[in-house]
Amino acid sequence: MDFADLPIADSITDLDVGDKRHLLHDLAYRASKTVSIDGDTIFHALLKREALGSTGVGDGVAIPHARMQVKQPYGMIARLKHPIEFNAIDGEPVDLVCLLLLPEANAPGQLDAMAAVARRLRDPNVRRELRNAPNRVILYNVLTARTIKTDRKSSAEG
Repeated sequence: MDFADLPIADSITDLDVGDKRHLLHDLAYRASKTVSIDGDTIFHALLKREALGSTGVGDGVAIPHARMQVKQPYGMIARLKHPIEFNAIDGEPVDLVCLLLLPEANAPGQLDAMAAVARRLRDPNVRRELRNAPNRVILYNVLTARTIKTDRKSSAEG
């Protein structure tokens, strides 16, 4: 899957939430406006998935996800104002969150979308760029870009 095809539809910088439950609630209601599914329905689906095991994948990253009645994968990237406890596999708090809503039918490419997001967020250069993004447009562009330049000064000179 090409990174330009990631199902990321929106981005949020400096989201101020106090805990995991409030984060999931906030993201669910933001997503509901785009996918035309009730916010409570999304929120409860995310809570149900979290009950199976935390979607905190480590290095300050979480990828909460749920299968919903959506026609195509939907995603949202959020950078939190303050890291929160998320029961991540490494025990570290989370400050980068990528919400994914996937169609209920297991169509080809859905797992590719989730795997592509996970691979992208595993890259330390990408995480650093996301944490340093000055606004939501750049946050979005960093996640969906094909490559991340690790040294802007030398790439501008060369």
